[in-house]
Amino acid sequence: MPSNPDFIPLHLCVLTVSDSRTLADDRSGDYLVDALTQDGHVLHERALCPDDRYRMRAIVSVWIADAQVDGILITGGTGFTGRDSTPEAITPLLDKTMPGFGELFRAVSVEEIGTSSLQSRAFAGLANHSFVFCLPGSTSACRTAWEKIVRAQLDARTQPCNLATLRPRLGE
Repeated sequence: MPSNPDFIPLHLCVLTVSDSRTLADDRSGDYLVDALTQDGHVLHERALCPDDRYRMRAIVSVWIADAQVDGILITGGTGFTGRDSTPEAITPLLDKTMPGFGELFRAVSVEEIGTSSLQSRAFAGLANHSFVFCLPGSTSACRTAWEKIVRAQLDARTQPCNLATLRPRLGE
C-alpha cells in the first residue's frame, strides 16, 4: 500500500427506516447525506421506507446487486420495540458480518449516553461488494457513527488499514 494513498470517493446509498418520517423531516438521513457528500463521497441513491423487513430487503437487495454501490448506510429500526426490524431484515442479506462495528459503536456511545448504549443493535457487514452499516435512527447516533467510526473506515488515507482500500479485493 502506498505510504500516502489518495482519497477514493465511494458511491453510497442512504436508507431511512421509519414509520413516521418523510423525506421532508428526515434529519438523520439528511445528516448522513450531508456528511458523506461533504467528505467527498457520492450519494448514489436515497430512500425512505417503513419499518417493514420485506420492503427494506427489496430496496437494499437492489443496491447490493448494483456494482456501482460501494456502501449502504441504513438509519433506523435497530432498537427493541416491536416494529424495529432492521437487524432481522438485513442480516440474511449479508455475506460476512463485521462484529467489531457494533462493539465499537456501543463502546463509543457509552461515553455519550451511558448504559443506554446497550439498547443499540447497530451492526455492519458485507453484502456482495457493498459495505452495509445499520445505525440507530437518532441523528446524534448517526453523527457518532459517522464521525467516530465510518468516516475513517471509508477513507483510503486512514492507516494502518481501512475498508475503502479493501474494495478491489472483495471479489477474491
